Amino acid sequence: METSLVEKISANPDYQLLKSKRSSFGWILTILMLIVYYGFILLVAFNKEFLSTRIGDGVMTYGIPIGFGVILFTIIITGIYVQRANSEYDALSEKIKREVLK
Repeated sequence: METSLVEKISANPDYQLLKSKRSSFGWILTILMLIVYYGFILLVAFNKEFLSTRIGDGVMTYGIPIGFGVILFTIIITGIYVQRANSEYDALSEKIKREVLK
């Protein structure tokens, strides 16, 4: 990549906006995932009794749906990020590309 092209992209206000939006949204999702994941790990470490408590008369314990919820939460936030990246971030990237390559 030419230095002038890199400088054009770096100086573009839309690029700065893209970097800012993508970074802040990524950090929000990262923090949410860390809370959910480490919350589950802390439950495993400090409240095994709760996780091993049976739900009703069956064999399922609270740990199974909570663990499944952690996995489901990961899939959901990944989908949210992909949807946002495919709509908002890709559109902004294309706009930057068009403006810089004029």
